[in-house]
Amino acid sequence: MVLSRRALLAQATGAATAAATPSVAAPAAASEPTTTTTLRGTIPPGAPDFVYVPLDVPPGIRELRVSYRYEKPPTPAGTPGNALDIGLFDRRGTALGGRGFRGWSGGARSEFFLRGDDATPGYLPGPLEPGRWHLALGPYTVAPQGLPYEITATFVQGEAGPTAPAAYPPERVPGRGRAWYRGDCHVHSVHSDGRRTPAEIIGLARAAGLDFVNTSEHNTHSSHTAWAGAAGEGLLVLTGEEVTTRTGHVLAVGTDPGTFVDWRYRARDGRFGRFARAVRQAGGLVVPAHPHAPCIGCAWKFGYGEADAVEVWNGAWTPDDEVSLASWDATLRGADGDRWLPALAHSDYHRDPDRVGGPQTVVLADDLSRTAILAGLRAGRAYAAESSAVSLEFSAVTGRGAHAGIGERLRVADPAAEVLVRLAVTGAEGCDLRLVTDQGLAFTAAGAASLEWRTTAARSAYVRAEVRHPPQAGPLPGALAAFTNPIWLST
Repeated sequence: MVLSRRALLAQATGAATAAATPSVAAPAAASEPTTTTTLRGTIPPGAPDFVYVPLDVPPGIRELRVSYRYEKPPTPAGTPGNALDIGLFDRRGTALGGRGFRGWSGGARSEFFLRGDDATPGYLPGPLEPGRWHLALGPYTVAPQGLPYEITATFVQGEAGPTAPAAYPPERVPGRGRAWYRGDCHVHSVHSDGRRTPAEIIGLARAAGLDFVNTSEHNTHSSHTAWAGAAGEGLLVLTGEEVTTRTGHVLAVGTDPGTFVDWRYRARDGRFGRFARAVRQAGGLVVPAHPHAPCIGCAWKFGYGEADAVEVWNGAWTPDDEVSLASWDATLRGADGDRWLPALAHSDYHRDPDRVGGPQTVVLADDLSRTAILAGLRAGRAYAAESSAVSLEFSAVTGRGAHAGIGERLRVADPAAEVLVRLAVTGAEGCDLRLVTDQGLAFTAAGAASLEWRTTAARSAYVRAEVRHPPQAGPLPGALAAFTNPIWLST
């Protein structure tokens, strides 16, 4: 069920169900000659993750329309009810890898259409070649009584229209040099379960002070072409996907336009490595999303051996973000040459009151281009901020003038030599500044705008910064306003 993390959390307690997302594309006129097929069945409890229902597409079809419904009987308190996702594969088949993939809407809408020149968001326009297609049903949860469903497929007869050529957003914004760029790599539009069009999200991104966004629809790449005309000047659009499996969600960030990443496997199947490598072969980053979200299918079970970064902060700061931050910090060891995962922050925007750019990742890049932004993220030259109002400077320097910034390594000849750490923050008045090392919380400056602190490579394998709002309850730390990736100290 493609829902936001917050909607999934509500659903897990029985407080919410999926709401239909309105289509933003129109089917052909209803007056054209049609034929209709109705498919019925019942999915029992314990069914496979995906059920494929054959659909025979006749020749001479210019449009396919599909609608579906399913029963939602009452269930005992604490027992999930019925929730059924849907997608489509053409005559090329349903084999893992998605050669026949034609679209996915999860549980976000109850009907869709395809033509050569157009399709409902989430689906791919193109030829409607005759043969055996398959409707992919995803029983997200099944009530004890089972899940009866009914699918209606309508075939509109006529000559197929032309297929529109694919156009994608530009991969570079010219005239920009080395600088700190602000971005949000986790946003959803009407192409999955979001409520706004790409053009509307572009407007929100500009208002949030962002320089780049990444398309991250659940289990579909249909939006890649939709962003081409929306981006305009000054905003870089990276193309990607939120690969939404039953044992965790992962962002494919900045893949080649038109790249589809399959999601039909669990951690126990041992297939994730294949698709993580496919993301990297397509030029993108593998970024597990909201790894400790306590909702069905959200918690990350694949491990981090194939990850390039991790989304530590997702949307409004909540306890699972605190767990994600602590878990990420526990992976930082600091031994010379060790591989480490940079931490990122994204909004997971779906609808108001979510905020595009709340939070956001600020990355040091050589220019505003796909190649440079991904290189900066991969290297960890980045910090997280709750909004564009928050900026920080964080560095470490030796007595001899050697210098390192966020994500960099400061090498010192003498492990006992003193290192000066400096942090300065704007836009976070009244917040507490904290420095964290491999030994834990090392220094706090309450309500300060800047601090200086001295350490050595012998005492601190790394140092990273947190900017926190004043605590609201007991000994728990306040919500984050910003945090940095570490500066590494070594000989």
